[in-house]
Amino acid sequence: MLTHPNFDPIAISLGPIAIRWYGLMYLAAFVAFIVLCRIRARQRPEYGWDAKLIDDALFYGVLGVILGGRLGYVLFYKPAYYLAHLSEIPAVWAGGMSFHGGFLGVLAAMWLLARNRGKSFWSVMDFIAPAVPMGLAFGRLGNFINGELWGRATDLPWGMVFPQAGDGIARHPSQLYQLGMEGLLLFVFLWMYARKPRHAGMVSGAFLFGYGVFRFLAEFGREPDGFLGLLSFGLSMGQWLSVPMVLGGIGLMAWADQAKKPASA
Repeated sequence: MLTHPNFDPIAISLGPIAIRWYGLMYLAAFVAFIVLCRIRARQRPEYGWDAKLIDDALFYGVLGVILGGRLGYVLFYKPAYYLAHLSEIPAVWAGGMSFHGGFLGVLAAMWLLARNRGKSFWSVMDFIAPAVPMGLAFGRLGNFINGELWGRATDLPWGMVFPQAGDGIARHPSQLYQLGMEGLLLFVFLWMYARKPRHAGMVSGAFLFGYGVFRFLAEFGREPDGFLGLLSFGLSMGQWLSVPMVLGGIGLMAWADQAKKPASA
C-alpha cells in the first residue's frame, strides 16, 4: 500500500505571490498545445495554419474550456443547487469544472474560430485534435498533485491512501490512470493516426471515440461524486457522458468515410 505524497499545492511562493501547481499544469498544457500545433503545421502544410492562427486557437479554446467547463458542471452535476444559488455560478475559483462541458465549449469556440477565419469546422477540429491529449495529461497530473478526484477503494498493491480523503482507505490512483489513458495513450494513437492524410472528420471522430472509451474505462477506478453516486446500471455520470462521445465518434468516422472530403477543406 502506498501513501500519497501530499504535495504542497503551492509550487512557488514569492512573498505575497503564490504560484500553484495546478496553475503550472495549465501553463504546461498551453505550451504543449502551441508546440505540438506548430509541429503539425510543418508536417501537414495543406491545413494552412500559421503561428498567429495557432495562438488564436489557444485563446478561443481557453475561453471555451472555462465557460463550457463551468456551465457543464452546473448543468450536468448540480443543476438544482445552482438554480437556487444563481450568484455562485460564475465562482469558478470555488471549484467545479466538467470535462464534457469544457469539450462542448471548445466545439463552440472552434466553430466561431473557423467562421471568423474562413475555414471549415472539421478542418480546424482535425488539425487541433492530436495536440489536445497532452494538455489533458497535464491536467490529470495537476489533479494527482492536489490529491483530488481520487479513486475507489482497492486492495491492489499500488493502492494509495489519500490523506485528503480523510478515511485512511487505500484507493486507486485514478488520476494516474486517466493521465496514462486519456492523456499519453490517446496522444500517441492520435498523433500516429493523423500523420497520414485522412478524410475530413476522421481525426476528430477518432478523438471522440478514443477519449470516450478511455474515460469510460478509467471511471471504473474513480470514486464517483459523493452527491451523485452511481447512476443507472451502476455507471457514473462521467461514464454516461462518455457514451455519446463513443457513439458520436463511430458515427462521425462512418460519415467521414462516406463523404470522403479532403481534411483541409
